Amino acid sequence: MLTPSSNTVLEPMAAAILHGVADVSVHYSRLPVMEISLADAAMKQFELTAYLDAAKLLADAKVHVMGWNGTSASWSGFESDIRLCRTIKHTFGVEATTAVLAINELLEALEVTRLALVTPYVSDVQDRIIEVYREAGYACVAERHFGEQVNYAFAEIADDQLVEAMRAVAAPDTEAIVVMCTNLRAAHLADRLEAELDIPVLDSVSAFVWKAVQLCGIDTRSITGWGRLFGVCTDGTDMKDVENA
Repeated sequence: MLTPSSNTVLEPMAAAILHGVADVSVHYSRLPVMEISLADAAMKQFELTAYLDAAKLLADAKVHVMGWNGTSASWSGFESDIRLCRTIKHTFGVEATTAVLAINELLEALEVTRLALVTPYVSDVQDRIIEVYREAGYACVAERHFGEQVNYAFAEIADDQLVEAMRAVAAPDTEAIVVMCTNLRAAHLADRLEAELDIPVLDSVSAFVWKAVQLCGIDTRSITGWGRLFGVCTDGTDMKDVENA
């Protein structure tokens, strides 16, 4: 996993999700990310060269899957992640994914067109994310954001705040709740909220793990306690089909 340098959530959370899953190890390389905004300096944090410099170090570990466990493409545009994955595959000869592309694949597999969005970001970043998804054919029917700009601070948002936000966006027409940020401590709340709200919760860290593990050829249905998304099969079969199989 390529990770933001100031992220303190995704590494321990990914390790917890994969605890007990045989034949999988996770390795990390960091690139500098300190703040999230639409300012030029903040956007330059996500230039392709920064990813590739970090990826070169992971390539030395001969990993089988590599990718960006961050969500910058949700406001900069999906093409940046598509280009990154294409470059990783060409340069290092391994499969690649990102948190945002994994979320998008889950939205498609679950036939979601109306989503709710929970993020830690400031308003203009939130608005940009909503617009990027609108242009891709998704309606954001409800949203909550915490107005934070410092990436490190995202991890300090408490469980009760996140639970309150997810409850608030559970509108009657919400087909999925997307938690967009890999430094929000939300993955462990998915089972609880799905049982309460009967709405899929697509956490960014969980989504990356889901896709990366499947790219390793491992069935994610063995991962339980972390939300319904792990019941989505590699062929796009949705969770209801899995539950009824």
